[in-house]
Amino acid sequence: MSLFASLGALELGFIYSLVALGVFISFKVLRFPDLTVDGTFATGGAVAALMISQGLDPFLACLVAMLVCGFAGMVTGWLNVKLGIMDLLASILMMTALYSINLRIMDGPNIPLIVSDTVFSLTQPASMGDFVWRPVLLLIVVVVVKLLMDWFFSTETGLAMRSTGSNLRMARAQGISTDYMVMLGMALSNALVGLGGALFVQSQGGADISMGIGTIVIGLAAVIVGQSIITARRFVYITLSVVIGAILYRFFIALALNSDFIGLKAQDLNLVTALLVTVALILPKLKQKLKK
Repeated sequence: MSLFASLGALELGFIYSLVALGVFISFKVLRFPDLTVDGTFATGGAVAALMISQGLDPFLACLVAMLVCGFAGMVTGWLNVKLGIMDLLASILMMTALYSINLRIMDGPNIPLIVSDTVFSLTQPASMGDFVWRPVLLLIVVVVVKLLMDWFFSTETGLAMRSTGSNLRMARAQGISTDYMVMLGMALSNALVGLGGALFVQSQGGADISMGIGTIVIGLAAVIVGQSIITARRFVYITLSVVIGAILYRFFIALALNSDFIGLKAQDLNLVTALLVTVALILPKLKQKLKK
C-alpha cells in the first residue's frame, strides 16, 4: 500500500473515530441501539456543505452541524422516553425522516465543495502538503474530543449517564432523571457523528445523500475491533480503544482494497466490512478458548 493510500486511510480513520465515539455513547454507555447515525452523518455533511457553499465560515458550519445533529439525536431519545416508542424503532423512524430532511437541506442529491474553502485549506501551513496536513489536523480534533469526552464522563452528570445505561432502575432509585440522561446522551452521540459528517464532506470535496449509508456498521465495527484488541475497564483506555479501532478498521479496508493479489474492488467494500465485523465478534470467544 502506497504512502498516499496510507495517509488517506489515516485521514478517514480519524474522521470515523468521531463517529465511533458517538456510537460508543449510544450503544455502550446508554445501551441504546441507535440507527439515527446513518441519518445524522449525512445531515452533518449536508448542513456543513450548504453553509460552506454559500460562503459561510467552515468552522461555524461544523458547529451548526453538531447542533442540528444533536437535536435530531435528542428527538430520537424523546420518542423513546416520552412517547414510549421502542428504542430501535424510534431510531429507525428518525433515520427515515432525516433522509427527506437531508434532501430538503441540500435541495438535491449532492452539493460539491471542490472550489470552496474548508477547515483544512484555511489552516494549512505553507510548508506542509495538503495530504499530510489533513491527518494532522484531524488528529488534533480527535484528541481534543477524546479528552473532553473523558472529562465529561468523570463529572457528576457523566457518571449519572453511565449509571442510567448500566442499571436504569437503580439510577431512578438514586434520584437521577433517566429520561433527561437518555436524551442528553443521544444528543451528544449524534452531535459527534454530525461533526464527523461535516469534516467528511470537507475532506472528500462534497456532500451526497447516500454518504450516511452503513455508518452505523462502521461505527460498531470500530468499537468492536478496538475493544477486542484493547480490553480495559478505565474509561480513558476504553475511549482510546475506540479511536484505535476506527483507525485499524480503515487500514484493514484500505489494505484489502489495495491488495491486487486478493482481487477486491471498491464495490466489495460492504463485503469486507461484514467480514471484519464478523472476525471482531469472534475474537473475544477465541481468546477465552485459548485461555482455557
